Amino acid sequence: MIEAMRPLRTLAAVLCLMMISTGCASALPRPAAGCPPEIGEKAAKTAVSMIGRPYKYRGDSPAGFDCSGLVRYSYLAAGKDAPHGTKQLRTVTGPVGKTDMREGDLLFFNENGKKFSHVGIYLEGDVFVHAPSTGGKVRKESLRDPHWEKSFLEARRFQ
Repeated sequence: MIEAMRPLRTLAAVLCLMMISTGCASALPRPAAGCPPEIGEKAAKTAVSMIGRPYKYRGDSPAGFDCSGLVRYSYLAAGKDAPHGTKQLRTVTGPVGKTDMREGDLLFFNENGKKFSHVGIYLEGDVFVHAPSTGGKVRKESLRDPHWEKSFLEARRFQ
């Protein structure tokens, strides 16, 4: 009789393992693509709080910012390490469709004939914050402004 029940016990064990593994697999959340939204939101708020701070070449502190320095400072404040430099920022971010942009995404521009030479942080409603250039101050701008509309290249998000 014990010998006759061996196939049933084996079948029961196999079914239990299948149920356990299936249950575990379906219970695990899938990781969200890209940087969590709350990090981008916090970085955007930090950048906005820097409005009025002076532009400073290679600056990455409230004493003065260049465009990528503002991104670095804002993301560090949000708990995410970010490099300084538009080229370096592009290597650690992935493209986002213009209709899928969310607060904290990085916006890259072609300035003075140089591709990907400027970066800002998207806020909402086609508005972004950036450190413009020598003599300027951190400020908000509209992507609908003809200058920014023409020089906009792409939006990207931290991976």
